[in-house]
Amino acid sequence: MVHEQAGAALPPLPTGRMQGRQLFSDLVRQAIETAAAQAWSPLVLSDADFEDWPLGDRAVVQALQDWAAQGRRIRFLARDFQKLRERHPRLVTWRVQWSHLVEAHVWTSAGEGEVPSAWWAPGWCMERVDPSRGILVASDEAPRVLALRERLESAWARGRPGFPATVLGL
Repeated sequence: MVHEQAGAALPPLPTGRMQGRQLFSDLVRQAIETAAAQAWSPLVLSDADFEDWPLGDRAVVQALQDWAAQGRRIRFLARDFQKLRERHPRLVTWRVQWSHLVEAHVWTSAGEGEVPSAWWAPGWCMERVDPSRGILVASDEAPRVLALRERLESAWARGRPGFPATVLGL
């Protein structure tokens, strides 16, 4: 399948078992560009803290901007959003602008490794099965996509709203 964005063909999203931190970052970038080009919705991004995701990169935020302009929905799930706030200020600014499209839950009672490190969209997903070694599995096979969606929904249900668009103080 060929994905189009701004007249240029995007390479198909890969599938299978892969390894590498840079590969993971590149796949996140490519997946968000593809989501914008294909108008995928909803998106679910899940990680313990998103510290090593490229979510603050200009290109990623621009792809999210293009994606959000289509009125899509996105969910973020984390054990803690503090590192995301510190390391990805562009994403935090984007989140404020598009707060009506963004839901976020924090699952503070999750143990180490319980929050999946995953990117999910209808039709394609990616999960880091061993984040410390950079091992991930990407798939467009319906059973794997559905199974990950169910695990993410279960984790979402255990969380509570978090990562607010604005922080009100007294």
